[in-house]
Amino acid sequence: MKKKRLFTNRQLLTLLWPLIIEQMLEILVGMADTVMVSSVGEAAISGVSLVDMINQLIITLFGALATGGAVVTSQHLGAKRPEDAAKSAGQLVGLSAILGVGVAAFCLITRTAQLRLFFGTITDEVMQACLTYFTITALSFPFLALYNAGAAIFRSTGNSAVSMKVSVIVNGINFCGNALCVFVLKMGVAGVAVPTLISRAVGACIILALAARQDYQLRITPQSVTRFEDRTVKSILYIGIPSAFENSLFQLGRVLVVSMISLFGTVHISANAVANNLDAIGCIVGNAMGLAMITVIGRCIGAQDFEQTNYYTKKLLLWDYIAQGAVNVVVLLSLNQILSMYTLTPETRALAWTLVMIHNGMSIFLWPASFVLPNALRAANDVRFTMVVATASMLVWRMGLSWVLCVQMGMGAVGVWYAMVVDWICRILCFVARFVSGGWKKNAVKKAA
Repeated sequence: MKKKRLFTNRQLLTLLWPLIIEQMLEILVGMADTVMVSSVGEAAISGVSLVDMINQLIITLFGALATGGAVVTSQHLGAKRPEDAAKSAGQLVGLSAILGVGVAAFCLITRTAQLRLFFGTITDEVMQACLTYFTITALSFPFLALYNAGAAIFRSTGNSAVSMKVSVIVNGINFCGNALCVFVLKMGVAGVAVPTLISRAVGACIILALAARQDYQLRITPQSVTRFEDRTVKSILYIGIPSAFENSLFQLGRVLVVSMISLFGTVHISANAVANNLDAIGCIVGNAMGLAMITVIGRCIGAQDFEQTNYYTKKLLLWDYIAQGAVNVVVLLSLNQILSMYTLTPETRALAWTLVMIHNGMSIFLWPASFVLPNALRAANDVRFTMVVATASMLVWRMGLSWVLCVQMGMGAVGVWYAMVVDWICRILCFVARFVSGGWKKNAVKKAA
């Protein structure tokens, strides 16, 4: 008799397509922001791009905590423990609120010191743009943390359509607000920051209101949000803290690497910013698949079904290679047309073209196994292994080799992106070996017991 699968292909696609649309909206609106702010000048686009590197570091903290909550909630659902799942959902919201407020306060107090620490060599004009953008976006951090928590809760039940619909509203507000504030009100850098704050506040309110509905299976209540239980909090943090450390170091590494790039002037900073926008397009499907992997594998681990864990990990990874490869080919073939949308000098455009070619060309072969596969390990509680590998690879290759190629050999941004490819290869060798060996099962059994 054929074994019944936990998820049908239709259920997987139902989970995936809203996530892909959500990721697509986020990337496309980010591109639109960059295009709009580029009309203000290269100092503005440089300032926004530099602060966005720090903001991404902050966002990873919220994402890691949300991942911890999603894994725990999915495992409870897989083990047929809906009450425990609801408790973990509520406590995820409470922890996210505390983290969001704390991080916002810290960033507002230390914003000037942070910018001088990371980007002390930039011009006064770029620094002023950085300060304006950082101050306003920092106010949105509590709302962003709460939105991430709410989205993770809905994804853990397989209902990713909710977060997608809210994302449509959020990104719509952000896009229209940017157009109004930049082109009509002439607010400059503040014109792309204020709509970000407003849209994130609206998104958090909507998704939490939906999660608090009487008929929702993981309904959050004031009690579940504020009454912390040691066991539940520890379970969330067991996944969240290593993921936060790993992802934060990754983003911190990117910030430090960009500080190396900033030594080469505005052309390299601007080209790197544009390339980051465009390479993100090629990762849309991969990011969505990584989120889906958390939900699917978390359910399998909760049910203690390792055969299905292997099955769905391989299946989702194969789907990602096919879909992500196709997207990257399209980006590469239409790259000249895409770059023409930006207001760039010929030198900046040429450098951006080279950087995108490196990233999107190599990601066809390397990205899924580097960044989607480890999410399967995280969902199986194998978070310390992924943390150690990612940390070591980041320090040695992404940062160490970048310094050698970018600064010592004078290759600038190109050297940084070559080092990135080496980092990917290192991650693949370690994560594939871990998955194939079955070393992750020990942690999966221990935590589920």
